[in-house]
Amino acid sequence: MIDQVLTFLNTQLDNYLRIKLDVSNTSPFIQLANIAWNDTDPGGGNGNNLPSNAFITLVNIEEDRISKSPDNFVRQDTGILYKSPKVYLNLYVLFAVNLNSYVESLKRLSFIIQFFQYQSVFTPFDFPGLPPTVEKLIMDLNTLSFQDMNNLWGILGSKYLPSVLYKLRLISIDENLAQGTAPLLHQITINDQTIRVQ
Repeated sequence: MIDQVLTFLNTQLDNYLRIKLDVSNTSPFIQLANIAWNDTDPGGGNGNNLPSNAFITLVNIEEDRISKSPDNFVRQDTGILYKSPKVYLNLYVLFAVNLNSYVESLKRLSFIIQFFQYQSVFTPFDFPGLPPTVEKLIMDLNTLSFQDMNNLWGILGSKYLPSVLYKLRLISIDENLAQGTAPLLHQITINDQTIRVQ
């Protein structure tokens, strides 16, 4: 699910950048990649040999406990289906630009921010290309302090690049397997008194 959502965002953003920068250019204007890796050593490296491009990198995942349902069952017409509730996730996504020209890097970063200012919510109604289980995606700009930024780039093991961090909300993960079933309750008998359940 995470890969599908980030690939969808990559496609939408690449289409937007293509319109803003150069429609005739066939090479991608942004790509989904780990900026901690370099182009000659995909298993590691310090990210200092990145190709010239803009990148989308997942840097953190957190559970959205507020959206989580406490119920471990789903009521259906034929009975009760027992299953674990969906897990809702917030993804922290870093958009970084590494172009030969610093001015062009800032320009592309500005367009990325501009895109999410214009289109901060994605729904299946507006974007049929969203993965089928996605109800809604919301992009929130996340501002880091200098200390947090230093820690983030230290963890990534890369030199600082012009970048912006967004919090992507409401990714749901759901294994659609039942843990058990039970029939619906139609009546309750207490001390020989029967109560009908609607």
